Amino acid sequence: MDDDLLDRPAPRRPPRTLGEAPPRDLLDEAERLCVDELRALQLTRLRATLRHSYDNVAVYRRKFEEVGVRPEDCRSLTGLTRFPFTTKDDLRDGYPFGMCAVPLSEVRRVHASSGTSGRPTVVGYTAEDLSHWADVVARSIRAAGGRPGQKVHVAYGYGLFTGGLGAHQGAERAGCMVIPASGGMTERQVRLLRDFRPEVIMVTPSYMLTLLDEFERQGADPRSAGLRTGIFGAEPWTEGMRAELEDRLGLHAVDIYGLSEVIGPGVAQECVETKDGPHVWEDHFYPEVVDPATGRPLPEGEEGELVLTSLTKRAQPVVRYRTGDLTRLLPGTARPAFRRIQKITGRVDDMVVLRGVNVFPTQIEEIVLRTPGLAPHFRLRLTRGGRLDRMTVRVEAREPAGSGAGGTAAREAASALVRGVKEAVGVTVDVEVLEPGALERSEGKGRRVEDARDR
Repeated sequence: MDDDLLDRPAPRRPPRTLGEAPPRDLLDEAERLCVDELRALQLTRLRATLRHSYDNVAVYRRKFEEVGVRPEDCRSLTGLTRFPFTTKDDLRDGYPFGMCAVPLSEVRRVHASSGTSGRPTVVGYTAEDLSHWADVVARSIRAAGGRPGQKVHVAYGYGLFTGGLGAHQGAERAGCMVIPASGGMTERQVRLLRDFRPEVIMVTPSYMLTLLDEFERQGADPRSAGLRTGIFGAEPWTEGMRAELEDRLGLHAVDIYGLSEVIGPGVAQECVETKDGPHVWEDHFYPEVVDPATGRPLPEGEEGELVLTSLTKRAQPVVRYRTGDLTRLLPGTARPAFRRIQKITGRVDDMVVLRGVNVFPTQIEEIVLRTPGLAPHFRLRLTRGGRLDRMTVRVEAREPAGSGAGGTAAREAASALVRGVKEAVGVTVDVEVLEPGALERSEGKGRRVEDARDR
């Protein structure tokens, strides 16, 4: 294919425009349910999940009995609040197969967390679980703007991580051609995007930034690849990042949410026609939001920790799993029966307490992205000076000229970022402006915080 043709600039679409809803014949049966029909289906599936968990997983039987509840005590959806939470520690303590609710002979695949912060969590799937997972990811792709017959470039990692295979099987179920690129080999990824011209890419937003840098290194306009839809997930990202990606790529950037402990990607999906937060696919997952400190259920609209209960998972169901993700439940819009969650912009364990102030990396990201002269590549370095913690924002300049430590442009950008963080977050940070390309690039989930306080 002619490189000159590929590199010809594509028309720039203004960021944040809305896409087209899928035609009604592409909506599946559950997407056509009214709220009352969905709630009735949820209760039936919830009661079956509680019974299945109690009868087949010793951990759940013990936890239910400790608080004096049995599966039959759940007579309404609100009755679920009487049941105990499941935590990541429960899954780690059950390593590898202690939380499995079916004989291992019925398990067709396992996935696992990286285990970087302790013993990994292992999750099993029956053939039916894998089929449900493919269904919700296919639904997510359609909601994001993908259509049957399109090409989907999957740049999530394959293997024990749920992202690659989850996206892959969902794209096939949606009737798409899959390009199983996985993560890494960035130069080749960009060549594939330019040569194969997929309409959809599924990738972490931080690795998409790495791919954008490689486009520019190759002297190619990223918009010339013809991408229409970017389905970004596996890490929190902001509205500022959406605008950055849409502007530079000329596509619709939408958010997919999931976690391996529940199923993987496809728990919730943002709809391209509204871009107002992911709709939870509530025929498979029941959401709650609770106070992170007390566990008290919060009313719709209040921010707290997202809690999820699987409704159709057989190999390894979860009951009231505390995700650690901070959000709020909101009414459905593009899919009225399904409630939305506010875009996840922080996790309980991502929060940094700096001199008594709660700071999330996404707060810094928003300010970096609106500060002239700064690129979206940054790291937060925590150190201790005397008895006080200090945070240094190490961030790259967009242009090499004047970005050195003594450059006027760098000093002005650093001062603007210091002011922006102080005004928006309420803390004083140090800022180090680096040359473009100085920070290590992500090939998957981005690492935003480096804690050097113990060194």
